[in-house]
Amino acid sequence: MDKWDERFMELTRHVGGWASCFRRKVGAVIVREKRVMTTGYNGAPSGIPSCMEKGECLREKLNIASGTRAELCYGVHAEQNAIIQAAKYGINITGATLYCTHQPCVICAKMIINAGIRRVVYDEGYPDEFSMQLFREAGTVIEKYSDLQDRKEK
Repeated sequence: MDKWDERFMELTRHVGGWASCFRRKVGAVIVREKRVMTTGYNGAPSGIPSCMEKGECLREKLNIASGTRAELCYGVHAEQNAIIQAAKYGINITGATLYCTHQPCVICAKMIINAGIRRVVYDEGYPDEFSMQLFREAGTVIEKYSDLQDRKEK
């Protein structure tokens, strides 16, 4: 791990603080050649009131377990929002690194792979082994931030 991983992970946590989700504050930052290309955090699509604004979480209301039924949520995932911003503004993220506060879910993993992102650094785990399998099969480098820190200390 180098100082850039530390800097970008710190920024990722900050961006996650903007999330409008009751359950999780997730941030994502896409970086290429040590430059921030886009950022994203989890929240409702543009023009739709967020769970915070509605005063309730749809997933909690429906008693949906973490890691399941991702489609039953108002929130767009942080990784998805970062990739969407790149597409919306014509920013090339091929070969980039995506930093995120949480391990991507399988839906995000598919988008990350198809967007050409080559490396993912995440902070916290998430109950989705299939996403990790897809990253391995695609040859996408996936690294847990604490493992990078451990290697740095040795």
